[in-house]
Amino acid sequence: MQNSLAPITLFVYNRPIHTKRTVEALQKNSLATESDLFIYSDGPKDEVDKEKVNSVREYLRTINGFKSVKIVERTKNWGLAKSIISGVTEIVNKYGRVIALEDDLVTSPYFLQYINEALTFYENDNRVISVHGYNYPVVGILPETFFLRGADCWGWATWKRGWDLFETDGKKLLTELESRNLMRQFDLDGTYSFSGMLKRQIAGLNNSWAVRWHASAFLVDKLTLYPGKSLVENIGQDKSGTHISSGKIYKANISENPVTVGNIPIEENKGARQAIIEYLLSQHPGIIEKIKELFKNRS
Repeated sequence: MQNSLAPITLFVYNRPIHTKRTVEALQKNSLATESDLFIYSDGPKDEVDKEKVNSVREYLRTINGFKSVKIVERTKNWGLAKSIISGVTEIVNKYGRVIALEDDLVTSPYFLQYINEALTFYENDNRVISVHGYNYPVVGILPETFFLRGADCWGWATWKRGWDLFETDGKKLLTELESRNLMRQFDLDGTYSFSGMLKRQIAGLNNSWAVRWHASAFLVDKLTLYPGKSLVENIGQDKSGTHISSGKIYKANISENPVTVGNIPIEENKGARQAIIEYLLSQHPGIIEKIKELFKNRS
C-alpha cells in the first residue's frame, strides 16, 4: 500500500481573491508542508481577462508552505474541462493518485488528512472510485463518513484505477443511462437534473467535465466516500465563476473537527442519499409536483 501523500492539483483562472483564499486555507492544513502542489493556470480568453490572469499568476509565484510548488501557465485558454481532464490525467498517471481543487474551494485544516487517509484506506478496494470533501448542509446528523453512487467535483481525489474509468463521450453516457432506465436515479429522484446538465454538455451549451465524471462512475456502480460534515466550502457562488450561479443552496459550514476514516459498509448509504434528496426538495418547494408530472408516465 502506498504511504506517500497524494499530490495536489489546483486549477485557476482569473479570480485572484478567490485563489488567494483557496491557497491560504490549504496552507493551514497540517499536511501541506509534506504535499506537492501542482497549479494549472489557464490562459486568458481575451484582452479583458488578461490583466486578471496576470494578477493571479503574480500571486501564484509567491506561494510557499508546501513541499514543492510547480506552476503550469497555459499560453492559450483551454477552458475548465480540458484543463482539469489534462491536469488530473498527467498527475495521476505519474503518481498513481491525485487530489483536485479549483480556485473557489476553501478547505478545512483537516481536509488533506481526511483525503489522504481515505486514499490509503480504500486504495485496493475497486468498489470505491473516489473521495470527496464537500457535503450538502442537510438537516440532521449523518454518519462520520458514507458512500454515494457516482462521483463528485468539489474537493475530491482518486487513484489511477478510478480515473481510468472516466468516459469523456457524453452522448455515450446518456445513451447508456437511457437504455438502462437509470435517468431518475441518476437525477437523485428528480431533485437535481444531472441528466439535463449532461444533455447540455452534449449540445455544446456547457463544457462540464464533472457531470461526465459522475455519470462514468454511476454507470459502473462505483462509490465515492463523503464526510458527514463538509470539509469544503464553495466561495464561487457570487457570479464570479463560469459554471456556477449565485445562491446559498450549496453553502456549507466547514467542520471544525477531523474526520475518522474506515470500517463502514462498502455500499451506498440510503439514509444519507435520502437526506440530500430532502434537502434539495426543501430548497425548491414547488419541485415536488413538477417531479410527479415529469415521471408519471415513466416506469
